[in-house]
Amino acid sequence: MKVTDKLLQAHETADLPATFSFEFFPPKTEQGIQNLYDRMDRMYHLNPTFIDVTWNAGGRVSKISNDIVNTCQSVLGLETCLHMTCTNMSVEIIDTALREAYESGCQNILALRGDPPLDAQVDANGQLIHKGEFQYAKDLISYIKKQYGDHFCIGVAAYPEGHPEEDNCDRVIDYLKEKIDAGGDFIVTQMFYDVDNFIEWCHKLKAKGIEAPIFPGIMPITTYASFMRRAKWSEIKIPQGFLDILEPHKEDDFKIRELGCELITKMCKKLLDSGVVNHLHFYTMNLEKATIMILQQLGLVTPEVNDTGLTGGEILPWRKSLNPNRTNESVRPIFWKNMKFNYIVRTKDWDEFPNGRWGNSESPAFGEISLFDGSLLRHSGKKLLELWGRPQTMKDLSDLFIRYLNGDLAMLPWSDTPINAEINSIKQDLITLNEKGIFTVNSQPAVNGARSDHPIFGWGPKNGYIYQKQYLEFFMPRAKLDTLRANIDKINRIENCGTNDDYKVLAFFAVDKNGGLQTNLKNDSVPNAVTWGIFPNTEVIQPTIVEKTSFLAWKDEAYHIAQEWQMVLKQGDDGSIDLLGKLLDDYVLINIVDNDYVGENKIFKLFEGIDCL
Repeated sequence: MKVTDKLLQAHETADLPATFSFEFFPPKTEQGIQNLYDRMDRMYHLNPTFIDVTWNAGGRVSKISNDIVNTCQSVLGLETCLHMTCTNMSVEIIDTALREAYESGCQNILALRGDPPLDAQVDANGQLIHKGEFQYAKDLISYIKKQYGDHFCIGVAAYPEGHPEEDNCDRVIDYLKEKIDAGGDFIVTQMFYDVDNFIEWCHKLKAKGIEAPIFPGIMPITTYASFMRRAKWSEIKIPQGFLDILEPHKEDDFKIRELGCELITKMCKKLLDSGVVNHLHFYTMNLEKATIMILQQLGLVTPEVNDTGLTGGEILPWRKSLNPNRTNESVRPIFWKNMKFNYIVRTKDWDEFPNGRWGNSESPAFGEISLFDGSLLRHSGKKLLELWGRPQTMKDLSDLFIRYLNGDLAMLPWSDTPINAEINSIKQDLITLNEKGIFTVNSQPAVNGARSDHPIFGWGPKNGYIYQKQYLEFFMPRAKLDTLRANIDKINRIENCGTNDDYKVLAFFAVDKNGGLQTNLKNDSVPNAVTWGIFPNTEVIQPTIVEKTSFLAWKDEAYHIAQEWQMVLKQGDDGSIDLLGKLLDDYVLINIVDNDYVGENKIFKLFEGIDCL
């Protein structure tokens, strides 16, 4: 969606709160990119209007930027804006970047001239000699308009305190107007700290007939050294009041961040109170704490949002993709609930996505594990060892799962997102199972008619009601499966009262590494909706299902993840490798659905008397 359209929606009336956006840059390493995705995933819950992604090294390497934009659109559900610089860029590079942005669903481009290359040449008059078809940002803007019409919303850069290459501020404003006249739709400014000068500059723009929305560039202050270095590099003024407050504490990074947060918060309040802007654009430097502190002090986000990682009121109970190929997608199997990156990869080649119902159980063609570009475990071996160490016994493995459930670990091999408040009502039950050596990888509690604006379970339109069946997925020794089956059969006989042998209150699938499948369902090909919503004037929405073919596809992934973890540990002692070998060979992956979402929860009672350690 275009940034300008989102702002029109967000500011329909003057009393609505200000909006904000974040800038990120592509890290240099693969692990850095995965860390950035995790940070973006957390910051999604702050509800930014959009995020923008800079081009690598002044535009010399753009592929990573396009990849990040695609992941943000497809996996993280973040509206994006792609930076594009044109200095010494070939038409081929520009065309590739625009095409990939278009295909990913990105509709926003920040068109920049970019810094001249280090080996740039000048003519006899000292002017830069430009190679290629694009000399200025306005040339790039005109080219984008020619190739794509109005598909892209185009942003332009502006310099409230003048440009290093032009001392005349009025002339710099004239150049800005040329970019707007060429097709620029919004303005993003360089960082600054002099609010009075900025407000005066905004009035000058208005006098020149520039009406495009202006996004002031806000740079949080995290350390004194970086604060001074960035201001010097950008050639901007630092108000004396800032220096008087910060300089006495320049050796105390914690104090600088605290004071810097207060100064930037006051600065933002003054900007918003002036009425010249209603949107703030944060240069995050790929960090989150300082930006979040400022937003909290401005009252634009609440501490609860950041602490729980939940916002409630989502369109669906899972993160909706913004990729145009997945526009109508409205149903997903529950198995990838905690592995959204992998699910997008496994399904990226589908011609169409389930909408309204899952459809034919034989139709899902999940991508083969062998076709994955990289590891199923997104992070480097070094980071995984730092997270999980080298478990030697099943008790060590149990402790890892319990630490995750308690929030002490941010991820597990089968869950690459932190635990959230959804499991609070069953958290102790999950811990008890893991203490017994029953390793839980996915779960959800039963929900009977929670309002759609519920802070934890809510999703979908207003004035609706949410329902969930209790679900549990776990690894358990094959030797204990017969006992578990007997307990399931016993409860089903009691619940059925002998009147309907085909109805299973508790339905299960169990599968081993080699695909040996057991189930108690006579017709095991029918999808089972485990989450649904009832909303005014619409059909029932069933966005999450349990289904055999998808479970078998997930089984391949779940066991392969264990094998990859085993490879990470291969250079250590044999204890950890043998432990995961036992998990692969002797444990089965099981899921259970309690179809009675109204009555007493029954799943956890199945494990009374079963101990696997």
